[in-house]
Amino acid sequence: MKNESPTSNQTAFAQIPMRSVGPLKLIGDVVDDHICVPLATYETPLWPSVARGARITHHAGGIRVTIIDERMTRSILLEAPNATIALQKSQQIKSAQSRLQQVVSQSSHYAKLLEINSQIVGKLLYLRLEFNTGDASGHNMVTNAADKLIPWILEQHPDLQYISISGNYCTDKKVSAVNGILGRGKNVVCETTLPKKLVKRFLKTTPEAIVDLHIKKDLLGSIISGGLRTANAHVANMLLAFYLATGQDAANIVEGSQAINHIELTPEGDLYFSTTLPNLIVGTVGNGKGLDFVLDNLQQLKCAEKTARPGENSRRLACIAGATALCGELSLLAAQTNPGELMNAHLRLERQSHSA
Repeated sequence: MKNESPTSNQTAFAQIPMRSVGPLKLIGDVVDDHICVPLATYETPLWPSVARGARITHHAGGIRVTIIDERMTRSILLEAPNATIALQKSQQIKSAQSRLQQVVSQSSHYAKLLEINSQIVGKLLYLRLEFNTGDASGHNMVTNAADKLIPWILEQHPDLQYISISGNYCTDKKVSAVNGILGRGKNVVCETTLPKKLVKRFLKTTPEAIVDLHIKKDLLGSIISGGLRTANAHVANMLLAFYLATGQDAANIVEGSQAINHIELTPEGDLYFSTTLPNLIVGTVGNGKGLDFVLDNLQQLKCAEKTARPGENSRRLACIAGATALCGELSLLAAQTNPGELMNAHLRLERQSHSA
């Protein structure tokens, strides 16, 4: 049968290799479970690498996951006659937050306005609207809410003019500092403590070697490269594979990969290893979640529970995504403490894949 490219009104599907790895043992208020995690990737060595991180953390008692905060944002851009009026209007709009929520509630049962932040540049007024969006990642929900708020704001403040529904102060799918500072998506912290004997047994290295590499690579290397609010080895790899397997907007790995590792020795000489992901954007409802394989994966992760409270499924999914990232970070850093291990593993595993 001849393969033909799809026409403009046809949908084709790209096939990406997918495999479940684990189980990961997660502990915390949001999730306390053993879970095998689906990852879709062309970089097939990622599967055994994440699996190695899952194996050692499982033996060590698991990965503790804590959600620090959650919100989705949209920044609208308005223009005032001058900066003085822009400041006055910013203050007045912020003081009317409860009335703004009433406007939002007319278009959405789930979007809850949490906070309004602002910046003024010349006579331009940037308003960063921050919402809780339940189980949705919330991109469309917050844009729809902003679309409803703008006419109301302009009616109340006729000396303001509309410039854009998005002023880049959100910040959506771009590297920025503001997301890490003010929050966008789920802010997730993942932690584990690994006994020295397990590090030697499973990772073929020592806690001291991993800490030393973390300082010289994650921290100093990120500084000299000009990294922005990021100090990690390859979080983007795990997030992309996880996002593709669970129907997420893959472009959100741009801000999602701005993750920070914090690694140190305990007084007993064991390894404390943490990965913090302050901009983790995931959802369990919305566009892409109706595909059969996505629904199967969400059900496998117990993130499509119909009896769950609003937001519970997406918080659980964020915890699993963060723990998966930690496993990959741990495994890669351990490999890089041993000369040649990383490349040898890639050559061996990718050749096996091609010959299969």
